[in-house]
Amino acid sequence: MADSNRGVVYQGSGTVTVENLDYPKLTLDEQNGRRLQHGAILKVLATNICGSDQHMVRGRTTAPVGQTLGHEITGEVIELGSDVEFIKKGDLVSVPFNIACGRCRNCKERNTGVCENVNPARAGAAYGYVDMGGWHGGQAQYVTVPYADFNLLKIPADRDTVMAKLPDLAMLSDIFPTGYHGAYTAGVTTGSTVYVAGAGPVGLACATACFLLGAAVVIVGDMVDSRLAQARSFGCETIDLSAHDNIPEQIEQVLGVPEVDASVDCVGFEARGHGKDAGEQPATVLNSVMEITRAAGGIGIPGLYVTGDPGGVDEHAQVGQLGIRIGLGWAKSHVFTTGQCPVMRYNRQLMMAILYDRVQIARNVNATVIPLDDAPAGYREFDQGAARKYILDPHGLVNA
Repeated sequence: MADSNRGVVYQGSGTVTVENLDYPKLTLDEQNGRRLQHGAILKVLATNICGSDQHMVRGRTTAPVGQTLGHEITGEVIELGSDVEFIKKGDLVSVPFNIACGRCRNCKERNTGVCENVNPARAGAAYGYVDMGGWHGGQAQYVTVPYADFNLLKIPADRDTVMAKLPDLAMLSDIFPTGYHGAYTAGVTTGSTVYVAGAGPVGLACATACFLLGAAVVIVGDMVDSRLAQARSFGCETIDLSAHDNIPEQIEQVLGVPEVDASVDCVGFEARGHGKDAGEQPATVLNSVMEITRAAGGIGIPGLYVTGDPGGVDEHAQVGQLGIRIGLGWAKSHVFTTGQCPVMRYNRQLMMAILYDRVQIARNVNATVIPLDDAPAGYREFDQGAARKYILDPHGLVNA
């Protein structure tokens, strides 16, 4: 058994480092006194840098210095609490980023993104994230997972198959289910026309999900040329929002009409205005998707919005109060779905699509494997708009 650990730690606005950490325990006195007889310790095989992590690292949340990072985890079970019945040592597993007890009302109703028992501050918890229950981050060599029988998704394939598909399977912990959730709750189905705001990893995962759901046309808007090129590489139409501020006109050039059946906001609260030299305007995406989604259409909002943003453009934005044209959405009878993706609603089905080669999610999001010690460089490059999804490889096994 290992007795050391290393992981990624937030050191203040713009800075992360890789530090020596305590080896995980199943008795977590510093995490609300939990004794996790029902928990597991994982050797982390792959763990990803997420856009949500970037919000913290940019100083746009109330994350404290010393916060361990990382909520996208794929691993091997190496230790079990005494009450774990069905997960076994040696199992290769995907870890939903939302931590869930499996016992509360919300978990029983499959709303695992807002479990009532894993965060004393409010409903919902996640690994390595500010205000999400104090759980240690998974951008590390080893990590503790509570409620192992409920939370862990065992991958039903031999080890060689899992390792060969690990870059794809690593997307099951967050961005693939999150993108799918945005598309599915917006009503994307056979023949749909869809607008996806944002060509970061979640937006690209959402576009992938739209095609998996049967969309006829997926239009992706972004301001970074390389990200738009990545979207086009697997069949998306694109809009360069740095050059165009009239989205309906651009959509009409593609579809012949200035509206789509469904839209998905994969940007969140750090949205910028459209057009040349536009500054940060946090309600931009929400208002634009209401404008271009047809009456009675659906809008999925997996993009992150927060209740505390120290870097917000004004006092309203700093508490998550944005200038949203809700009257427009009401007049058009739009359906909105917000909040954390409940990963367990989707991860098993998406896993099977990966295992049986129905989808190439790692290719579509341009998955790029780097060593754990290169995490600071990965964060910097991602923050500069790199059209990549960075996978951290704590033990040098992803390409083995």
